[in-house]
Amino acid sequence: MSAPASAQLYWKSPHFAGAPVTGPELGVMIPLPGATAAEVDAEIVWTTRAGLNFAALQCQFAPSLMTVSNYNAMLTHHAKELATNYKTLQGYFKRTAAKGSSVNAINAAFDNFNTRTYSSFSTVYAQRGFCQDASNIGQAALMAPKGSFKLIARDRLRELRNSLKPAGDLESNIAPPIQMVDPEVPAFPPACFDKNGELKKKCMSRG
Repeated sequence: MSAPASAQLYWKSPHFAGAPVTGPELGVMIPLPGATAAEVDAEIVWTTRAGLNFAALQCQFAPSLMTVSNYNAMLTHHAKELATNYKTLQGYFKRTAAKGSSVNAINAAFDNFNTRTYSSFSTVYAQRGFCQDASNIGQAALMAPKGSFKLIARDRLRELRNSLKPAGDLESNIAPPIQMVDPEVPAFPPACFDKNGELKKKCMSRG
């Protein structure tokens, strides 16, 4: 099966590739002190998924990138793996909660983690590069066998992070046009997440 052609927002795309993520790298994920290897793996998957979710909501200015359809199809394709990693992350917050913590307090800690993870993908001047890269990663996730999203996440999460930095077209000395996006990093309240940890579309349009 041949891979679908990638939509292009550049004549020649900038290079965002980076080394595979193992967990402790600064600036790649939200630190989870005392996390087990399985919990670190789950966070790598969940952070990549969050980035693609953010792109699905933020990159609709370029329908040819198919960030929405790619993301929705990816959720179905890797549903079982994503659900397992979600439960693993929930387990981290239960396991590391202070003794006597209420269920509401544990859930609030997990909601705060989700908020910080989503907000970390907010970009003002690098929207074009981020959206194109997220589109490419979303396509790769769809082409990957079921249950192997973890491999895509490990190999390409740093690349997705790198795409948050402004980068020009490699075939031109002209800087890419600035994408006018709300410069404030969104602070999503718990009500912005559904029961599966998905960011609700209505929260992206809050004024």
